[in-house]
Amino acid sequence: MNLMDGFELLAKAPGGVARLRELIMALAFQGKLVPQDSKEEAASELLRQIQREKDRLISDGKIKREKPLPGITDEEKPYDLPDTWEWVRLNDLLPEFQNGASSRGDKDGIPTTVLRLADIKDGRISLNDTREIAIAARDVDKYNLATADILAIRVNGSADLVGRFILNDMDVSAIYCDHFIRIRVNGMWISPAYLAMVGDSGLIRNAVSSLFITTAGQKTVNQGHIGSLIIPLPPLDEQRRIVAKVDELMRLCDELENSGRLEAEQHARLTATLFDALAASESSHALAENWSRVAEHFDLLLDRPEAVDALEQIILHLAVRGLLVPQDATDDPVESLLEQGRTRKEELVAEGKAKREKSMPAIEEHETPFALPAGWKWIRLGQLLSKLGAGSTPLGGKDVYVPCGVKFLRSQNVWNEGLRLEGVAFITPETHARMAGTVVLPDDILFNITGASIGRCAVVPGEFDEANVSQHVAIVRPLVNDITSYLHLVLISPHVQQTVMDVQVGVSREGLSMSKLSHFVVPLPPLAEQSRIVARVEKLHHLCASLREHLTARQTYQARFAEALVEQVASAASLAAKTDDLAAAA
Repeated sequence: MNLMDGFELLAKAPGGVARLRELIMALAFQGKLVPQDSKEEAASELLRQIQREKDRLISDGKIKREKPLPGITDEEKPYDLPDTWEWVRLNDLLPEFQNGASSRGDKDGIPTTVLRLADIKDGRISLNDTREIAIAARDVDKYNLATADILAIRVNGSADLVGRFILNDMDVSAIYCDHFIRIRVNGMWISPAYLAMVGDSGLIRNAVSSLFITTAGQKTVNQGHIGSLIIPLPPLDEQRRIVAKVDELMRLCDELENSGRLEAEQHARLTATLFDALAASESSHALAENWSRVAEHFDLLLDRPEAVDALEQIILHLAVRGLLVPQDATDDPVESLLEQGRTRKEELVAEGKAKREKSMPAIEEHETPFALPAGWKWIRLGQLLSKLGAGSTPLGGKDVYVPCGVKFLRSQNVWNEGLRLEGVAFITPETHARMAGTVVLPDDILFNITGASIGRCAVVPGEFDEANVSQHVAIVRPLVNDITSYLHLVLISPHVQQTVMDVQVGVSREGLSMSKLSHFVVPLPPLAEQSRIVARVEKLHHLCASLREHLTARQTYQARFAEALVEQVASAASLAAKTDDLAAAA
């Protein structure tokens, strides 16, 4: 499989366009992007011309004879080059180096544009927001920036930026500050555009990262570091063909990137439009019609994990509106469920295990966002609970945690899919006893009430032993255990989650009070219908999980294909054998 065969497939892999750019650069500087021409003057002849010029300049006294850098050993050569290419150190190309101007302004100087790091945008010089400083005339001449000069970033806090080569491909009237080193080469031997392109390759970036010096958080390279870099040198005309081909392919990468963003935006709009229509269904008949529209575009809509996430939210929304399963007139009415709860509450009050709460205010029409099916009722959350209270953090905080003991659940343990106990904290039995009001029981619902995870909630399994919860988690304990699973669906549904966002308090940190939470209005169907809803949601959840797993696996295959193509580009036969199955799966 060659580059163009896999171009579109690779672009669709996760991070595929970035990998394409990496692949293009790897091919370019291995001599595999454009064909060689045996009629062209080999790089070895260029080096002989450079040596003759160097000898002449030394003879004329224009440069000094410097101690030569050590030769390039076989171990330093990362791969074999075409016969007409040569490995060289950048110093072998007779470059002129010049560190930038350090002046912050000279008396009686000439107003001059001085390029700063801020003037480098996306690897190019930008003249949109430059600054002028009065610079002495001698320094304007010394630090002038000519077309085809290269600026190497000399110092920066970012390892990704230091040592970067920026080609000046414009006619500018400017000098450059001391954050840069100017590199000037003779275009008779090496194309400045090719050299700048090599400087941006993984080959040189890896070499630079092993050379820079770090002082006070700033990473620095010097002229010696840059001169010692080992680069692949092709014939001059081939250098130009490589630059043209890389530019062409990078433009194609830009188009793929832009079309990918556009495609993602279009997909999001289409998904939102059709899913919103589902969510807005006012009856089972309307839902069936709207679902048929979604079904027509099923393969297109559900082709990425985030679309499946959106579908699951729609399923929850439909479930708590009574549109997911049919109503049954023979079900015990919801009022009998409420009466069961009231009876249980009186028992708990009589036993001293609960307090008699104040009457809840009547539910007003503006608090009910949608109509309910016959047999359903809007109810305030607090009316369904025997306990609603926030946990607490033991005195001493983390310092009182112990390696083992009673579990202490925090917000990071509470997820919609269930409790995650990796990294759970523990407290001693004595601390547990002092925090009796925060003890968790099986079938409780835990609801995060602060922070970025506010609104996330989990059902405590029936086989759970014992635990306490922190102040960032509320215990939601239903009066009737049989409603726990349905109530959990309601609490994670878009209806309640939006209410959480609407009523939270706190300027810098989200927070939800117990009073506000208890006043949430929730839709309550008959108990038998709750069971049917939970069963249907669980079935659809498993289908969504299976689809998400398939899509994730496809992305994994695509990513593995991209890795194989990039890492094994040097061996086309081996690559084809390794990636046939991956390409088919992707």
